[in-house]
Amino acid sequence: MEYSSIRKIRHNINLYLKIIRKRRSSLAGFIIILIYIFMATIGPILVPFDRTPNVSQRFRPPSWEHPLGTDYAGRDIFAQIIHGSRDVLLVAFLTGIFTVIFGLTVGIISGYAGGKIDTALNTATNMLLIIPHFPLLLIIAASIPRVMSPVEVAFIIGIIGWAGLARAIRSQVLSIKEANFIEAARCLGLGRLHIVFKEVMPNLMPYIAMNLVLSIISGIYSQVGLFFLGVMPYTSVNWGMMINIAMRQQAVITPKLWLYLFSPIVAIITLETGFILFLHALEEIFNPRLREE
Repeated sequence: MEYSSIRKIRHNINLYLKIIRKRRSSLAGFIIILIYIFMATIGPILVPFDRTPNVSQRFRPPSWEHPLGTDYAGRDIFAQIIHGSRDVLLVAFLTGIFTVIFGLTVGIISGYAGGKIDTALNTATNMLLIIPHFPLLLIIAASIPRVMSPVEVAFIIGIIGWAGLARAIRSQVLSIKEANFIEAARCLGLGRLHIVFKEVMPNLMPYIAMNLVLSIISGIYSQVGLFFLGVMPYTSVNWGMMINIAMRQQAVITPKLWLYLFSPIVAIITLETGFILFLHALEEIFNPRLREE
């Protein structure tokens, strides 16, 4: 039994890698994501960051010692990008997880239970959908005076952004629960938990996977936007805070600060491009109908 399970896992991994390699765009996105994960996990160990200002090293051009030059305080820009990637990726992935958990839970309960429970949860979902997410996020973040951990930041972003996924999951569950195989499972006396996790959930995986990646992208935008606007206290390097400081230093009209301004912007765009390109592979991985024979 254990050997067959291991063999099935190997088969699935090989199939997923084959799908990723088939499209150059998907492969490029996958490689970009791996590079950023490596940068966030191993990068800070390989590239130390000295936070001490060094006026004599201000505005140094790119060199072997400072690949992206130095900022207004003489600190290495490349090291700031490396160290800033850790919190950005951590918050982004946690945001995706929280969003999927909240949206999946509400969507399945609402769609499968029906009745008054469905009415109450659907009303709450619709109310959250009509509220502009980022302004609400700004209000919540600005009302918390202390420094929040990455988990807390991701939780706040996730608890605001689950409504869209919940509505999509609810509509799918309403359709799936009327299918013949669900009726057959009920006739066999299978419990609700078995039906939900063994029969319904596999049919929801394309929506879960796609929304996980989209929620990760939203998490990047949201946290960087909060730090850029300066509404959140901070204790570490963040790409949004780098853009905020660069703008306050008038980087747009100061050529010496252009690298300090555009380095985090390029890092954000490249990371999100990687996730967007990888979406195509995920769609095919979790939707067998799209796979070529």
